[in-house]
Amino acid sequence: MLDALEAHLRSRLAGEVRRAEPMARHTTFRIGGPADLFVTCDTYSDVIEAVQACADAELPWTVVGRGSNLLVSDEGYRGAVLVLGHEFSTHRREAEIVKVGAACVLAYVVRDAFSAGLGGLAFAVGIPGTIGGAIAMNAGSRGVWMDSVIDSVTVFVPGSGLVRLRCSDVVWGYRTAGLPSGSIVVEAAMRLVEADKDEIQSEMEAGLKRRKATQPFRVPCAGSVFTNPTGDSAGRLIEAAGLKGLQVGGASVSDVHANFIVNKGSASARDVATLMRTIQATVRNAYGIELKPEIRLLGAFDEP
Repeated sequence: MLDALEAHLRSRLAGEVRRAEPMARHTTFRIGGPADLFVTCDTYSDVIEAVQACADAELPWTVVGRGSNLLVSDEGYRGAVLVLGHEFSTHRREAEIVKVGAACVLAYVVRDAFSAGLGGLAFAVGIPGTIGGAIAMNAGSRGVWMDSVIDSVTVFVPGSGLVRLRCSDVVWGYRTAGLPSGSIVVEAAMRLVEADKDEIQSEMEAGLKRRKATQPFRVPCAGSVFTNPTGDSAGRLIEAAGLKGLQVGGASVSDVHANFIVNKGSASARDVATLMRTIQATVRNAYGIELKPEIRLLGAFDEP
């Protein structure tokens, strides 16, 4: 089945199709076994074709950006990983509206907005990943989120095609965006405002300085591991439970920020998952609070 599907996609898609692609190459954790198929969708037609072909072959599929909040199992993913390519990697300005493809790297968009003297995105400095991923999880920091700059989001809904949603059509929440089930973000329109470049730069420098001081930099990790429970901080709870520096195999709770798990060079997905369960159990026993994962788990993981 995979041979036939691979051949079909290679013959129909503009983008590249790879077999048994190691997902460690595509996650900021640098962890993960092979995906059965790794499909780059360079055009909108590629997206339609890939999704339909996978459905016809009854092969599960998922969309991945730059893997900045993703943990893939050591055994990999028994399905197709789709990534958006060339057609979704451009952005253009129309006055104060910036139309951005979902595959654009958020950091580049933040930089270009600053260069154009457009404010509103400085809060996102230092946040890794793509525009599509940032929208899907309503990324942000210090009380400012992506929904604060979104004018509209265009998604591909299998079976329905392209759907354009105004910001008010989406139910935004903490680390969530109420987008149609199974949809793929393909583009966003962001409404920014003209601002003094010195002020934008000052805000960006302060934000980046704060991130570097409070989060592990230049080490493989996947950002915040758990969402903050209402009225509290996951990092505070983990640190108060005495878990900073706790290590399982090659995975360790960061000494800089307790809500980060870092790969010390040899971590497996099993190491990270075991450490996550230990953290959850310890915090649950100490405080009666159930920490919920913020990072996405892809593939098969052992039950606790």
